[in-house]
Amino acid sequence: MQIEHTEAVWLDERGEITLIELAECSGLTESELRDLVDLGALAPLDPEAPQWSFAARCISSARAARRLRSDFELDSHGLALVLSLLERVQELEASLQRLSARLPRMPK
Repeated sequence: MQIEHTEAVWLDERGEITLIELAECSGLTESELRDLVDLGALAPLDPEAPQWSFAARCISSARAARRLRSDFELDSHGLALVLSLLERVQELEASLQRLSARLPRMPK
């Protein structure tokens, strides 16, 4: 009998995680995460704080960055570009959903 271990993280908009926790959750190194912050792909809650903390939703972006890095061998600049494009696509999809919800439903 083989036991499979699955990790689940409950993402809460109000939750905060440290840089170290983000590195552990994402699979990226602290150095890689700092590069992504420097390039504007990730934003700490208070960039001036001695110890950065991030909104819990950054876990999704950081995990996507790790997958992109390993799947496509992207450097930090490439990761930052792709993450910004993915974020823009998500924003556009959300706008489209809001606009679609305003349209009257046509009978079938």
